[in-house]
Amino acid sequence: MTAISERVSDPSSQQASKTVSQSVFDGSRLRVVLLVDVYDGAQQQFLEAYEQLCNQVASVPGHISDQLCQSIENPSQWLITSEWESAPPFLAWVNSEEHVRMVEPMHSCIRDTRSLRFHIVRETGGEKAAAAAAAGRRLQAQPRIGDGVIRHALTFTVKPGSERRVAEILANYRSPRARVDDTTRLCRTSLFMHGNRVVRAIEVRGDLLAALRHVARQPEIREVEEAINPYLEQDRDLNDPESARVFFTRAALPAVHHVTLGQEDERAERHALFYPARPGMGMKLAEQLSLHDERAADDPRSPVLRSTVFERDDVVVRLIDVRGGLKAADPALALGLPDSAQVSELTTLLDGGATGSDVDLERLLSLTRMELITDRRSAPDA
Repeated sequence: MTAISERVSDPSSQQASKTVSQSVFDGSRLRVVLLVDVYDGAQQQFLEAYEQLCNQVASVPGHISDQLCQSIENPSQWLITSEWESAPPFLAWVNSEEHVRMVEPMHSCIRDTRSLRFHIVRETGGEKAAAAAAAGRRLQAQPRIGDGVIRHALTFTVKPGSERRVAEILANYRSPRARVDDTTRLCRTSLFMHGNRVVRAIEVRGDLLAALRHVARQPEIREVEEAINPYLEQDRDLNDPESARVFFTRAALPAVHHVTLGQEDERAERHALFYPARPGMGMKLAEQLSLHDERAADDPRSPVLRSTVFERDDVVVRLIDVRGGLKAADPALALGLPDSAQVSELTTLLDGGATGSDVDLERLLSLTRMELITDRRSAPDA
């Protein structure tokens, strides 16, 4: 992680050529904040569930410590904070089936939750800060330059043979209102398929959670979700809050890195590339793609104006805005490789069963390219 942390952290390189609005790969310590609203009368049940979870998470690699706090003003409000050596081990755990099982006892006593994740930039505290430094736990070196847009994605699979029908349903929905509230609006929704895998990427300005809830409540979106229910490989009942929660928890595909060059070009084409990782290598593959995107950001030959890497387990998706389109682009640069010599480095992290043993760059680009189903920008508010 050293190389990418140096590239991301260098403020002069950011100001000269690009904005990095997000990256989990700089090696700095992570603070996770979970705001919890507990049902009245369920505080003891919640505390017991937390203590059980706390004992289990203590053995998770990368975990340093956690703290549970209860509001002095409203006993139903709780705060859980945890510290991690860096973001990747936390994300590997929070996106795992193990985590889904661990937190299940908590949900019967929780009305609402909100999770926030932060790299630690500055710290005071004398001995504690010195001990952290001695243990090699880094701080984020410099603040990043963002663009105010939050990027997130959902992914799920449909039953083989249903792909065309699902694509038709997903392509023909009515867009929900862009305005969520005074501070939040939907900016863009892009939907792709690769075989029977669906990826829906959204861009939000403001509060991501508020935007997701806003979209879920819209009748036109609910109609589409109900229509694809029979075709999903993972069963769900949207009328059952627990079933819906588990489905969308497993479907979450977080953005782990984003880099953008200059101003948006309306003529750029949006594409998505699906990189099937070898078992257990998803995070490593996402890190390599992110590092290559950082290097390519200073290359005037690069047709990629924006790149966002999403990762969960062994599913890695790279969303790119390409000047001139993929057909005109150098396959190596479109794939996120500074030069063709690095293709072997990438392919060693890919699932050989999906890519084959002898892959050239053009074939690899063809294999990874996802089919665009719909790409919708929100109109400006009236």
